[in-house]
Amino acid sequence: MAVAVDKFDLLFDEIVRQFTSFSEAFAIVGAIYTTHKTFNIIHGCYRAIYVYGAPRLRGRPNLVSRYGRWALVTGCTDGIGKSYAQELASYGMNIILISRSSDKLLKCSEDLERQFGIETLTVTADFSQGRAIYTMIEQEIKDKEIGILVNNVGVMYYPENLHEMNMDRIFQLINVNVTAATVMSRIVLPQMVERGSGAIVNLSAATSIRPSPQLAVYTATKTYLDYLAQALQYEYADKGITVQSLMPCFVATKTSQYGGDVQSPGYFIPSASLYAKSALQTLGVTSRTTGYWPHQLQFYIVEMLPKSVWLWCTNIVNSAIKRKIKAGQQKKK
Repeated sequence: MAVAVDKFDLLFDEIVRQFTSFSEAFAIVGAIYTTHKTFNIIHGCYRAIYVYGAPRLRGRPNLVSRYGRWALVTGCTDGIGKSYAQELASYGMNIILISRSSDKLLKCSEDLERQFGIETLTVTADFSQGRAIYTMIEQEIKDKEIGILVNNVGVMYYPENLHEMNMDRIFQLINVNVTAATVMSRIVLPQMVERGSGAIVNLSAATSIRPSPQLAVYTATKTYLDYLAQALQYEYADKGITVQSLMPCFVATKTSQYGGDVQSPGYFIPSASLYAKSALQTLGVTSRTTGYWPHQLQFYIVEMLPKSVWLWCTNIVNSAIKRKIKAGQQKKK
């Protein structure tokens, strides 16, 4: 009987020793994980202060001397593009405006010249037409010293499954969201390389960091813009050229409206003018940002979410939006 008790005691002691060893191992892993997360939080806070706080303390830079006399903005007659053009003009830059509506272009041009006393050039072009328009654009802007290119033009669509989408809409998304930024960058880069200065800004979207069910094509095109900017920044940084990926969350513009309702500006959903002012201050400071610090906070939260949770949440939200739109269309009928 004593032998059995001794064996049990030995077994129990061995289990305790093993458990202690496992506890120590788990404690080490936990300490490493906690340290890693703490470092990420501290680094994130530092980056937020550096990107969004420091530029305000340094004051307004001289964009003309840093990049050149002219800025080119695509999709410039509404929303972020229009506000970004106004911000650039407030720094004394001349603006080339490219959009498909000649009437809106004319009004935007007149407003900028009257308000800021700068020169403008308007080019009417529909980017959904694909390759055919770029020879004309290149001819129109060939004599201009373009210091900043803002690839803002883009289209969105109401949530749909891929098999429900109109084929024309798919080609429009690719031609406008993907081809335009790629080809416009190709057009202006040679002169930037020759001068050894310039900046290209791609308007991507915060949702591009995760797939979005029922907005698959849209988020894929925005991911393309983000990756294009990152790769070009690596290619051209040593040539004095800045390439920035802007990844905003929701901004109160017509592009982000659903069911005919434009969202009201708020703290986390800024107006286009507030967003553009904040975003422009990050140019030359960071190559990849949301452009607006409350959006950066949202970006960090989305990054921490498990992919499965993100997919589930976005699918529910997009399905609800889809039902709302269909209900609205039925009421009109």
